Amino acid sequence: MAHPSATIVGLFILLIGSTVADSERTPRAAPSSACQEHASLHNRLDVVEKKVEDTVGKLEAELAALLEDIEDPKWRPLLDKTGNPVDILEDPASVQS
Repeated sequence: MAHPSATIVGLFILLIGSTVADSERTPRAAPSSACQEHASLHNRLDVVEKKVEDTVGKLEAELAALLEDIEDPKWRPLLDKTGNPVDILEDPASVQS
């Protein structure tokens, strides 16, 4: 049987070899740059999300204004007697009365 001190030295050498092998497989700079890229990607996505939210807000406001204008009494003549909208691009001669 080996001496306990020889076993400890052998395990210590294996630990050092394993550590060196791991450090050669993944350089220390790689995780740092990967984290920076990940953070950068999230920052860009946050900017895009903010722009989309702003655009949706503007479109909702424009749609509300358009709907309000359409419901205005001055546009009532564009509705036929049944309350349906009239196609202003339709040829009046082809409309059946």
